[in-house]
Amino acid sequence: MKIIDSAEFDAYWRTVRMQEEDEAVIAAVREVIAGVRQRGGAAVREFAARFDRSAPENPEVPLETAEAAYRVLKDNEPELAESLEFAARNIREFAERQRAQFIDFEFEIAPGLFTGQRVIPVERAGIYAPGGRFPLVSSVLMGIIPALAAGVGEVILASPPGAEGLPDRRILAAAYLAGARRIFALGGAQAVAALALGAGTIPRVDVIAGPGNKYVAAAKGLLFGEVGIDFIAGPTDVLIIADGQDPGLEAAPEDLIAADLLAQAEHDPDARARALFPSRDMAGRIAAAVEKQLAVLPTAAAARASLDAGGLIVICTSREEAARIANVIAPEHLELQVEAPDSWIPLLRNYGSLFVGSRAAEVLGDYSAGINHTLPTSGSARFSAGLSVRHFLKTPTSLRCGPGPGFDAARLAAERIAAAEGLAGHAAAAAARVQLT
Repeated sequence: MKIIDSAEFDAYWRTVRMQEEDEAVIAAVREVIAGVRQRGGAAVREFAARFDRSAPENPEVPLETAEAAYRVLKDNEPELAESLEFAARNIREFAERQRAQFIDFEFEIAPGLFTGQRVIPVERAGIYAPGGRFPLVSSVLMGIIPALAAGVGEVILASPPGAEGLPDRRILAAAYLAGARRIFALGGAQAVAALALGAGTIPRVDVIAGPGNKYVAAAKGLLFGEVGIDFIAGPTDVLIIADGQDPGLEAAPEDLIAADLLAQAEHDPDARARALFPSRDMAGRIAAAVEKQLAVLPTAAAARASLDAGGLIVICTSREEAARIANVIAPEHLELQVEAPDSWIPLLRNYGSLFVGSRAAEVLGDYSAGINHTLPTSGSARFSAGLSVRHFLKTPTSLRCGPGPGFDAARLAAERIAAAEGLAGHAAAAAARVQLT
């Protein structure tokens, strides 16, 4: 991992190459979208045969198959089933608490002027769950459960098929547990295009959420506007602020911090593990602990490639400087392994999720604590937050008018502003209501 002083950070950060748009990926995804738009289900099958491991004639997975996968999981892997059920309960309870914050209202903003909003879930949502090297069973729960908590009428899962024509059996089990009632064995850009546009037996959805590879991300970006999306995710990242003084520590701080850095780095070579420490001595001890753990980590190849490419330790001698750098990085995951972590929180503004204290491992947020793990990456935490029930909700507004000075003032103001903009029709529409005052 590269180690620099805080005074060097700004210059270093300017040289960090953000993920470049891959023109070959964009071209390939445009072809997929155009094909699905023009030829529907036939094109979906063609692209599935080209890009997925198999292309079943009917990509819809019978619900009974998912239910059977769940039963097999409970029989053969009871501890995993129990853990998924525990996680699902927490995710559902957290999502329902989020949903309760969105309420309908109407109030009289001025005499005769009633403004309001309704909270309406979308009718149909599509959740994408990657297969690949690491079938993300947890992402199934993180996508389906908030959509259902929001009140979405139909939640559909798409996940790439294996050679036998079905998604990973654990993904099927998690989908059944989470409450999905339609599942499609379909992956990549063709899955996103089919969900966004509707194709064959695959219905058009209103929102697509969930992580995926660069082709999935590109498809979501190109189709945004025709369909809602959560956001476009880039490489995953973590930032750990630590001073070695967290009173909650029971293990050596260097071992705990190294474990959390490697947990992020093992995703893939593009993942970014970064940390802010108060001294080079502490940085050296952490780097040594990382090397020690790498020696026995089964995913060491990916983790080392990640750390070599973008692993970073910044030496910060003040809390204010550390907070400033954290806000510039705007990490997906931000860990506070420090003395009195609550005193840091007011200084920190930009992060996807905050993990307070050494017990609050980022991996708990990834899987089981209840908060969502689909989070903004590549610095987009400066302006966005993670997947939640709000991605599946609309809050359209309403206006009712009755007799009163508020209506009179609003009508006159609208007439004047419209005239100032040169929109005579608007002004006339307002003026026409003078007789209603």
